[in-house]
Amino acid sequence: MTTTETTPQPRERILRAAADLLEAGGREAVSTRAVSAAAGVQAQTIYRQFGDMQGLLDEVARRGYAAYLADKQANLTAGDPVEQLRRGWDLHIAFGRAHPALYRLLYTDPRPGEGAAVMGEAHDILVRLVTRVAEAGRLRMGVEAAAAMIHAAGIGVTVTLISAEAAGLSTAHEGLSEATRDAVFAALISDEESSAGAADSRAVRGARHAVALKALLDEDGTDGADGTDGTDTRSFTPGEHLLLSEWLTRLAAPAGTEAR
Repeated sequence: MTTTETTPQPRERILRAAADLLEAGGREAVSTRAVSAAAGVQAQTIYRQFGDMQGLLDEVARRGYAAYLADKQANLTAGDPVEQLRRGWDLHIAFGRAHPALYRLLYTDPRPGEGAAVMGEAHDILVRLVTRVAEAGRLRMGVEAAAAMIHAAGIGVTVTLISAEAAGLSTAHEGLSEATRDAVFAALISDEESSAGAADSRAVRGARHAVALKALLDEDGTDGADGTDGTDTRSFTPGEHLLLSEWLTRLAAPAGTEAR
């Protein structure tokens, strides 16, 4: 085997060097000079391969996120939808704690709008998990609103734990993730017993059923109109579909709020 076959190409060396620097010292450590020295390349090579340092950081983020996304995809197997959602929360927290610098780069970068393409798939998976809970008749509000709450709470917990660990205060926040997860889920999701209708008011039960039907209607609209997914779209015209969706959105909105 030749040296060329065993020595990583410049692009790979640059990516590895940047990832190692990010993990060890955070974003500030990933400078042109540091990456060039660690990868054994000239600065021009970095710009030729990635355009600029932000392009390099974006590619590092995409690579680092790949394993996490694979775990999230694997969690989309058949099973109890609430348990899947709970595992999804735990995977998110574990990823952030294992890769704090990468997590901050993805979720707390001050540049608005950046990183959306990298994290879009993870958001889609979250929405799919929440949709399954809705389809089971156990979600108390609309899918998008519930997913936004879970997303925001998960980021807040993860950043808090990362900061606590950096300050050596991990024990002060022991159990924070589980307690927050359970509190958020309790507010958003009905347990299996109350799904039968005994524990909730008529309005709450009605809202839950509206959420479930809207989730099925929305999924039907995206999966196609040929009935292959087990639903029948032949009953509604596009206008009727839109009107029913609007009515269900109103019914699904918590009392005293405006449907969105």
